[in-house]
Amino acid sequence: MQWHELEAAPEYQPAWQELKEIIGQLQEFERSPREHGQIEQHLMVRSHALMRALMQAHLDRLAKQEEKQDRVIAASGTVRRQARERCRSLMTLFGEVRVHRLGYSDRRTDSVFPLDAQLNLPSQQYSHGLQERLGEVVADASFEAAVAHITHHTGGHVPKRQAEQIAHAVSADFDAFYAQRAPPAPAPPQVAEPLGVISLDGKGIVMRQEDLREETQRRAAASSHKLQSRLSRGEKRNRKRMATVAAVYEIEPHYRKAEQIMDPQAARPPAPKPIDKRLWASVQQPMSEVLDEAFAEARRRDSSGERTWLVLVDGLPEQLRQVYAAIKRHGRKAIVMQDFIHVLQYLWDAAWCLHEEGDPKAEQWVREHATDILRGKSSAVAAGMRRSATRRGLSQTERAPLDKCAEYLLKNRQRLNYAQALRNGWPIATGVIEGACRHLVKQRMEVTGARWSLQGAEAILRLRALRMNGHLYDYFTFHRRHERLRNYPDERLAA
Repeated sequence: MQWHELEAAPEYQPAWQELKEIIGQLQEFERSPREHGQIEQHLMVRSHALMRALMQAHLDRLAKQEEKQDRVIAASGTVRRQARERCRSLMTLFGEVRVHRLGYSDRRTDSVFPLDAQLNLPSQQYSHGLQERLGEVVADASFEAAVAHITHHTGGHVPKRQAEQIAHAVSADFDAFYAQRAPPAPAPPQVAEPLGVISLDGKGIVMRQEDLREETQRRAAASSHKLQSRLSRGEKRNRKRMATVAAVYEIEPHYRKAEQIMDPQAARPPAPKPIDKRLWASVQQPMSEVLDEAFAEARRRDSSGERTWLVLVDGLPEQLRQVYAAIKRHGRKAIVMQDFIHVLQYLWDAAWCLHEEGDPKAEQWVREHATDILRGKSSAVAAGMRRSATRRGLSQTERAPLDKCAEYLLKNRQRLNYAQALRNGWPIATGVIEGACRHLVKQRMEVTGARWSLQGAEAILRLRALRMNGHLYDYFTFHRRHERLRNYPDERLAA
């Protein structure tokens, strides 16, 4: 179609009129100058109306060109012969438009809309572009802020309740997206493969009472509150549901010695960065299912199963039980390592049993014992600590943190084999998963006063994971393709 034909087309007249008004206003600004920011804001607002008019014109022309068919065969094989024009609304990034199209039906059948399938219209009234914009914003901001963003920065509008439903809908293909991703390219033959790492942790999220796990609900119902308007310290304990946070990544070996880690003056080789890191969290799935997904991700990267994977954990008993069960379930060669930073925390608690608060000798004591643990001497360190407490005649109460540290070192010595880890260049700290707990979960989910629904929390965790992994826009493309498969499963016209 030529320009003169477009100008003459009645469907485009509202858009031409809108454009003329915009140009006329700019000419008015020439006579009465404005600051560039005012001009910019004016054009942004008016551009939404212009784009809405153009989209409406395009949809009207498609409706005008749609040819009536004698019959339409649905995916179920049933035939629809009765056709009549129907209209539906679509809230877009530019504002609300109306879609006129032919609907085909018959007795006791739903209507089929071929033009809807051609346009891949969503089942709800909000366009994919608007849904994706909202999903992108709620990954970082509250639903209220996301609704305000849509109102102020687009021509559309979404109420808060619908915003929550959209976040859930737009994140629905999260698992399918990661299941179909191609494995990373293998390393060249002359280059050693990086280490494979799985890491796991948990982070509590304050939930609505009906979405707490059953045991937590019982404890919450039995608890009392000091105040009526807010929860006091310790009362949130029975208001949270644990989200399992997982990370799978690869990393180059990092060779260093115990002295380089513990001596602040020692020269340290720069630490390598994680490669192809994938983070995610789920408050809905049990830990076992998250671990299954982590091992599936490891299998995607290492289909032969020949590589040995490291599993980095903080060492909670239930976490360890689940990890070993998953290793057995998946038949993987995996080495479980406990976080060295947690060991340091235990050592510091023990140090204050033998030194006065603030005594610089405590720091030296921790450094020496931590260095010995890194050299593979955790059992000897535990025995020596207990002998020191006995020689000093400490009471059971006074030495309790020290005995707790010694018991921790002995019970977990198999997973504290840091000497082997340092020789092989393995990571020994859970910084990646600790950062994920902070950035993926805490920063967004611990909004003051927030009480999350299970569906809402899961949707936000998925969207945040996609954004943090750098996969958000690839995911949106994948989601639109799956929306078509769900909404229009092989609808076809028959001559």
